[in-house]
Amino acid sequence: MGSIETGLKIVLMFFVLVTIHEWGHFYFAKRAGILVREFAIGFGPKLFSYKKGETRYTLRLLPFGGYVRMAGEDPEIVQIQQGQTIAVKLTPDNRVSKIYLDQLEQRGGVVQGAVESIDLEKELYVRLEVGDEKVRYPIQPAAIMVARGAETQIAPYDRQFGSKTVGQRFLAILMGPVMNFLLAAVLFLGLVIMQGIPTNVKVDKLEPGRPSEQAGLAAGDVIKSVNQQAIGDDREKFMQLVGASANQKMSWIIERGGKDKEITITPDQTGKVGVYITGDTRTATFSETITGTYDIISTSTIGILDGFKKLVLGQFKMDDLGGPVRIVQVTGEFASHGLESYIYWVALLSLYLGLFNLLPFPALDGSRLVFLAIEGIRGKPVDPSRESMVHFIGFAMLMLLMVAVTYNDILRLIKG
Repeated sequence: MGSIETGLKIVLMFFVLVTIHEWGHFYFAKRAGILVREFAIGFGPKLFSYKKGETRYTLRLLPFGGYVRMAGEDPEIVQIQQGQTIAVKLTPDNRVSKIYLDQLEQRGGVVQGAVESIDLEKELYVRLEVGDEKVRYPIQPAAIMVARGAETQIAPYDRQFGSKTVGQRFLAILMGPVMNFLLAAVLFLGLVIMQGIPTNVKVDKLEPGRPSEQAGLAAGDVIKSVNQQAIGDDREKFMQLVGASANQKMSWIIERGGKDKEITITPDQTGKVGVYITGDTRTATFSETITGTYDIISTSTIGILDGFKKLVLGQFKMDDLGGPVRIVQVTGEFASHGLESYIYWVALLSLYLGLFNLLPFPALDGSRLVFLAIEGIRGKPVDPSRESMVHFIGFAMLMLLMVAVTYNDILRLIKG
C-alpha cells in the first residue's frame, strides 16, 4: 500500500507542476484573444482527450512536460490551392461554417465547386466556380475545416499568436514560469505554517553504524553548541559547521535529560555524521511566516542558480546530473519521509522548473522571451524561419541531454 501511495504522489506532483505551468501560458494567451488549439499534459500517445469550446484538452502517456498549442506558432491548417475542388456548408445567411476538402461525394447539403480564390486569415472569403457561375461567400471567423476525418477551426490573423503585441506575447510566454514561482511560494508558505518556528536543534533519529551512533548520540538530544559555537535554533548553521569538518574531530555540547554533556564526533569524508535533525517549534507569527518563506525561497534560488552556473562552466560530473528517472526516485524518497518533506520537494521542483524555463537556451521559454525582447527593441520580428531553426536545434540538444541523463540514471539504479 505504501508503494501505491508513493506512486500516486509522484504522478500527482508531475501533474500539478506541469498543469500550473501550462495554465499560465493558456490563460494569458486566451486573455490576449489567441486561439489555443490544444492544452496538453504530457507527451506521446493520447490517453484521454475532450474538446471544450475552441480548445482540445489532452492527457498523454509521458507525464514529463506539456504544451499549449497556439494558432500561428506552427504552420497553420492545410493549404487550399487555386483550382482545388472543395465543398462548403452555408448558414441561413450564406456564410461558410464548414469547409470540406475530401470525401466530397459523401457530403450532403453543401455547395461544391473549384476554388478561384480564398483567404482564411484576413478578408475571410472564398470564391468558387460552381458550374458556369462564380460565387463569393464570406467565411465565419470560427469556421471549421474538415480533412481526413479531422476537424480544425480556422484561425483568422487576429486570433494568431503573431498578430498580438510584443507585450501580450511576452506575457503569454512569461506566465508559465511565473505560475511555478507562485506555486513554490504558496507551498513554502504552507510549509512554514505547518512546521512553525524552531526553538532548538534536536536529534530525531540516527543512521546505524554512522559517526553519530558511534559517538553515543541518542534520539531526543538537543544540540546546544558545536566547536564552541552556539547553535540555538539555527539548523542551517549546524549543518554548515558539520559539513565543513569532514574527517575532523568536533566537540559538541548536547542536552540530555536536562543536563549538558560533551561528546566528540568525527564526520565522515563527505562531512556527514548520519543524523536526522528536528526541533521543538512554536507557532509562527505573520511576519515570521513571511520572512521564513522569503528565506527559504531566496536560499533555494541561490542554490539552484549556483547549480546552473556549474553546469555552464562544466564544473560537474555526469553522476551529478539526473533526469526523469532520478526525479522519480528522489520524489519517492521525499514522499516516504512524510507530508512536510513531500511538500518541500514539490515546492523546490516548482521553483527549479520556473528558473530553468527562464534560461535563455533555445526551445525554452527564456529563449522565446529573448527573441520577443529583440523584436521590441528593433521594432520588427526576427525571421521566423531562423527563430524556428534555433528552437529546433535547442530542442534536439535538450533531447540528447535527456537521453544521456536517463541512461546514466538507469546505470545508477542497476549499480545500486
